[in-house]
Amino acid sequence: MKTFSEVYAALRRKNRGQYGLLTGCCFFSVLLITAYACMMRSPTILTILPEGGDSRKQVVMVFVLAVLGCAVFTTYAAGLFFRQKSRATGVFLALGASRGQLRRELVKELTLIAFGSCAAGAALGAPLAWAVWQGFRTFLVDSQEMPLSFDPQAYLLALAFSAYVVVMLFTLAARFIRRTNIIDIVQESHKSEPIRTVPRWYGPAGILLMLLGAVLGYMMPTFFVKVLHWYAPGAVDALFYLPALAGLYMVLLHTVVNGWRRGANRYKHIISVSMMKFQGRQTVRNMLVMTLLIAGAYFASFYAPMLSTSSENAYAARPIDYEYHWRADQSLPQRDEVQALAEETNVEITSWAQQGAAVLGKDGTYSIETDTGFGTTYTTAYAKLLHGATFFSESAYNALTGQDVDIPAGACANILDDEGGSGYLSGGDATHLTNMATGAELDVTPIEPLRYTMLLGCYVLDDIDYAVLTEGLTDVWREEYVFFNVTDVENSYPFAKALFDEIVDRSGPEVEVGDYYDDVAAALAAQAGEVYDYSPEAAASRGLFTPEYSDRDSSGFRNYWKYMPQFRILDQNDFVTTMAVFLMLFIFIAIVCFAAVIVIAFTRCMTIALVNARVYDDLRHLGASNGYLFRSVRGQISRVFLVPALVGTGLIWIFYMMIMYFNGDPLGFTRSELAGMGACLIVVAAVSALLYLVYRVTRKSVCRALHIHS
Repeated sequence: MKTFSEVYAALRRKNRGQYGLLTGCCFFSVLLITAYACMMRSPTILTILPEGGDSRKQVVMVFVLAVLGCAVFTTYAAGLFFRQKSRATGVFLALGASRGQLRRELVKELTLIAFGSCAAGAALGAPLAWAVWQGFRTFLVDSQEMPLSFDPQAYLLALAFSAYVVVMLFTLAARFIRRTNIIDIVQESHKSEPIRTVPRWYGPAGILLMLLGAVLGYMMPTFFVKVLHWYAPGAVDALFYLPALAGLYMVLLHTVVNGWRRGANRYKHIISVSMMKFQGRQTVRNMLVMTLLIAGAYFASFYAPMLSTSSENAYAARPIDYEYHWRADQSLPQRDEVQALAEETNVEITSWAQQGAAVLGKDGTYSIETDTGFGTTYTTAYAKLLHGATFFSESAYNALTGQDVDIPAGACANILDDEGGSGYLSGGDATHLTNMATGAELDVTPIEPLRYTMLLGCYVLDDIDYAVLTEGLTDVWREEYVFFNVTDVENSYPFAKALFDEIVDRSGPEVEVGDYYDDVAAALAAQAGEVYDYSPEAAASRGLFTPEYSDRDSSGFRNYWKYMPQFRILDQNDFVTTMAVFLMLFIFIAIVCFAAVIVIAFTRCMTIALVNARVYDDLRHLGASNGYLFRSVRGQISRVFLVPALVGTGLIWIFYMMIMYFNGDPLGFTRSELAGMGACLIVVAAVSALLYLVYRVTRKSVCRALHIHS
């Protein structure tokens, strides 16, 4: 005589596939979220990513997508689990088992599944992140910043997601047990989730909404800031992306219910299309999650090729091999010392240009912010002396650049990027200048900007105006710039590294500051008896990177030191190690998201074999050939893979192109951006090939489960 528990256990062993699917889904979701959270909150990462910067915001944005995707995925897997258990549960109730008996057995199962899978996923998340990161260090790139450390607080995010999984499972279980109609319970596993009739205009309208949402989501924050003078809360900015989400849902609905075929052709695959309709809600939910994860994964994976290509093009386009500058009160290598170092390292210097510049105070506008409780508003005010900038005389500028400019008396020209894509970094127009040592002032008229990337953000004055205004300047307010070329730049790396180290070693602590440090603003704050907001101490407290000479090879130092030289070969050769943490982080994020997509797609497709097995068996008995059955399976699986891949890739591609177009001044694409997008196309091709391989493996597995020859 078997007890109820023994019968229940025997039935559980018979249906171990259902338990394995739910356990695997919960485990995988918690594993991915834990690994992502450990990386996102790692001190190694947070040290590199500037607080409040775009990179950190992108990491958080993709993390939110991953959490939403995994949450929907586990909820779907749990719903499928309870649907498949419904028949056996109904039979037990019909045979006289009490709900209390069923509840106790189900609680035992779910306790083991929920806590076991979540605990295993959380425990293995950090080791997974560490293993992947070590793989990067071993096979791709390593640097002094790459050793990975974890913040224990990252597990709070993993714990929160695990809590969601546990609560969700037991909530669904409680609702499942409370059902009173035995017939409904028995038939639950045979119920479909069809979607109501969807008008054919859903497809085109959905595409328009996606485009509208992308444009509004990207443009409205800028509109708020520039037109309304309002820094809106992040939630308000996110609202404008909702049309894109609604449009995406409409496109997926249209694809599942109607397809994109018209006329007689749309009846060619009526069986496979109808099957998808009868599991329509599940299918659309899964495709929506996959689309968002694919878009997020591509957004992360585009970071490396865009940064690498644009940087490589920028280095190659430099007209000068070596540039360095220093504050005149510093004792840095002069021409004879550089020449001697070049001879020691077998490098021949072919040209040398050295000119002085001046740091002058300039006018500008500043913001007066007011916290409204719902975002921040601001007004602007003008100040004749606000911050500083570097100024050249026209003759010094011509000597350095080889150009032949003639600045009229009383005029001032700002220096912009060669391609015009970074004009917003130039510093803007200057109309009133001040000598910080003598207090002499000069009104100037802005004229057509000049173009020379290596001097981006500087200004040029007429020779006479420059001489008059800079008279009496002390060395603290003067700078020296050196440009020189060498014969064989590709083989001059030892020389470049040695000269870089010499420059850093001979720089004093007074210039150990970030590129955000403004000498004029610091002097004004000191005169007013205030603490300068960007002094090294204040900058560190605000989460800004503070350069340290001992960390001269770190990405922070190379990117943010105010007097960082521009040595073409040094920047080229050290680019990967300098930017290693940035590059590897976004590659890691892309791997996590694509792994989630693959698991969700495989799981969804395998449910086709589970849910539609009887349908395919009936078709076989009605005379359907193996070829017809195979085409039916292929039609369903191809939609599960193809539609999210096409829509997700297309969405992120259009969004990225829009970012590149509006990122410049004037609007348009630069050569570096076009080259970067070309590199991104290679990434798309490689990922598409991987997804196609997974599709073939999945299709073969489904056909094997349905006893269909592929």
